[in-house]
Amino acid sequence: MNITLEYINETNENINIGEDIEELSVKVIERCLNIHHADDDFMVSLTIVDEDTIKEINKEQRNIDSVTDVLSFPNLEFESEGDFSVLDSLDYFDICDPETEAVILGDIVICLNRAKEQASEYGHSLKREIMFLIAHSMLHLCGYDHMEEAERERMEEKQREILDYLGITR
Repeated sequence: MNITLEYINETNENINIGEDIEELSVKVIERCLNIHHADDDFMVSLTIVDEDTIKEINKEQRNIDSVTDVLSFPNLEFESEGDFSVLDSLDYFDICDPETEAVILGDIVICLNRAKEQASEYGHSLKREIMFLIAHSMLHLCGYDHMEEAERERMEEKQREILDYLGITR
């Protein structure tokens, strides 16, 4: 499996999390895919934005006129959470990047200011908060949701599993 990360920092800030944000993001993405036994090559877009931008995207895409911490835009529809056998029934022409032939999994958009606020609120590092938001979004890109209690519990368990494996703790 190879991960192509399209990383864009649209803020004017240098994001210092103590290590390379792109490398660590790829590790979180890989771990999420590994626990679901996904072995294709994948592409994920990660964009870091300010509050105005995420509010605008949230309004345009979800008709919600407010700032949020993270938005996830999956490219695939799963029959069940994390079941990548769905790829067997799809036309790769429709789901792959023509240059790399990687499966385009989707887009993650993180609000930097909200991540900073939540890191402070929860008493952990910005590194942990951003990587948590990536893990959370990756699960959405893999077909998870948290509308019902049982779904929320499964997502929380998977998020813990991903971050604990990588030693990214509170």
